[in-house]
Amino acid sequence: MELRHLRYFAAVAEERHFGRAAARLGIAQPPLSKQVQDLERELGFELFDRSRRPIELTAAGETLLEHARAALHAVEAGVHEARRAAEGRRGRISVGYPSSLAYCGLTDILRAFRKQAPDVTIRTQPLPSGGQIEGLLRGELHVGFVRGPLHEPSLVSEVVRRERLMLALPPDHPLTARKRLALRDVSREPFVFFPRDRGPAFFDFLVGFCRNAGFSPKVVQEASQVDVLSLVAAGFGVSIVPDSVREIRRDDIVLRPLLDSPVSELRLVWHRDNRSPAVARFIEVVRCVGVHPRRNRRRRAKRT
Repeated sequence: MELRHLRYFAAVAEERHFGRAAARLGIAQPPLSKQVQDLERELGFELFDRSRRPIELTAAGETLLEHARAALHAVEAGVHEARRAAEGRRGRISVGYPSSLAYCGLTDILRAFRKQAPDVTIRTQPLPSGGQIEGLLRGELHVGFVRGPLHEPSLVSEVVRRERLMLALPPDHPLTARKRLALRDVSREPFVFFPRDRGPAFFDFLVGFCRNAGFSPKVVQEASQVDVLSLVAAGFGVSIVPDSVREIRRDDIVLRPLLDSPVSELRLVWHRDNRSPAVARFIEVVRCVGVHPRRNRRRRAKRT
């Protein structure tokens, strides 16, 4: 028995007429009659009482019709869901991101993705760059947002935001009186940094910036990137942070632009072998929506 046999049988049963059923199915009547006869021969019993006009279902036909409808409906639903999965509208993905992204861009991306693919289950994890890369390599994460250069041949990435660096100062620091600072202005200051293993590429990028300014930072305290701000506020030292940190809007730290700041890159990252349609759709959403600080969104809204 093939699926088409059930489809042909159901059409005849519902129309109670071979000619109308054939027209509904878009085939000629003789092949339809033969297919139904083949089904009856395979089953070993008649499905229709052909002596009546219009034809009637036998008791066996009535029973089979109930199950045939359920089977055809299940197949139709399965095909529909399979198509949605193939289009990236069904499934599950896990996304890693730096904590600062929660304040500047992540919400817009998730909102747009949910609108396009409401049936995709998405799990988000705030993780440092190092943890994201490990998760991507192990298959525990499907997509990540990583700062700094990337040197993993099995991972693919593209830049989604470029930003300058800022100097984070305690509110009572004498340098807060100045609107812009050179990095050498804090060459003798204690620094608060995140541990290198939490983001080696970005850590080396920041240390390289310091060395280009003529000094090596004296790191007196280490913490996660978000906790770095609390330690700066408490007076443990100063730190270098991406411009997007301004979106966190803390009153207990002062941020000042750095002269001659290099550009820090935020990259969207995924595994080269990942073929998930849901992941592909998420990547496309990020490309379309972008990763923008709130202040940039306000400026675009005013222009429109």
